[in-house]
Amino acid sequence: MKMVMKMFDLTGRVALVTGGNGGLGLAMAHGMAACGADIVLSGRNADKAKVALDTFGEHASKAVFIAADVTKADACRKLVADAAAAFGRLDILVNNAGTSVRKMPELLTDDEWHHVLDTNLTSAFICSQAAYPLMKAGGGGKMINTASMMSLFGAPYATAYCASKGGLVQMTRALATAWAKDNIQVNAILPGWIDTELTRGARQQVEGLHARVEARTPAGRWGVPPDLSGIAAFLASAASDFVTGTAIPVDGGFSIAM
Repeated sequence: MKMVMKMFDLTGRVALVTGGNGGLGLAMAHGMAACGADIVLSGRNADKAKVALDTFGEHASKAVFIAADVTKADACRKLVADAAAAFGRLDILVNNAGTSVRKMPELLTDDEWHHVLDTNLTSAFICSQAAYPLMKAGGGGKMINTASMMSLFGAPYATAYCASKGGLVQMTRALATAWAKDNIQVNAILPGWIDTELTRGARQQVEGLHARVEARTPAGRWGVPPDLSGIAAFLASAASDFVTGTAIPVDGGFSIAM
C-alpha cells in the first residue's frame, strides 16, 4: 500500500492549471493538491479566483492565482514563467482553458472562430512550448490537455469547438512523441457531459439535451467536476510514467453506448 501511495505522491511538485478558477480545472487542481502538489490557478476573473482559492481549505497555503488572458501568446509565456517563479519550479501543466460559441457553422464569424481556436488550442500549444524547457531542465514533467468527447463526435452548433478539441488530441499525440525522450508525458482527458457553467448554457440552448445525455449514459447521470479529480492526479503522478499520447474518456460510458 505504501508503494501505491508513493506512486501518487505529488509532494514538492508544482502544477499550473489554466482555466483553473472554476469547473473542471478547479476540480483537477483539487485532485492534485490532495496528493501534495503546489497549485497555480490561472484565469481572467480575479473575483472568481478568490472564491476558488478559498475552497482549498487545509491546502490553501499551497495554492496561488495568476491572472492571464491565454488568447495572447505573450501572456501565455509570461504565465508559465510566473508560475515557475511562484514555487521555484514547474512540473505539471494542465491546459484546461476553454470556451465555445454555439452557432450553426454558416453563422460563425471570423472573430468567433479565431477566439475559440485561440482559447482552446493555440494557448495550449504556446503554454506547452513555454513549459518544455523548464520541465526538461527539471528532469521531466507532465502535460495534461483537457480535450472533449467532441473530439470524437460532431455537433452542428459547435464547429469551432469540435475543431479545437480534435486538434488538441492530435497535438497531444505529436508532443508526446516529440518529448518522450525528455521524460515528459503528454496526455489528454476527454470529459463527457459534465455539469458545468459551459454545459448549463448548452442545455438552455439545445432542447432535450439533458434527458438525451442521461438516457445514453450507462452510468445514468451527468458527470460532476470532482469526477475529473482522480484522472488528473493519475496523469500528474509517477503512476502514469509509461502512459503518454493517450486520450482518456471520462464520460460515464457515453462514448461506448449504442
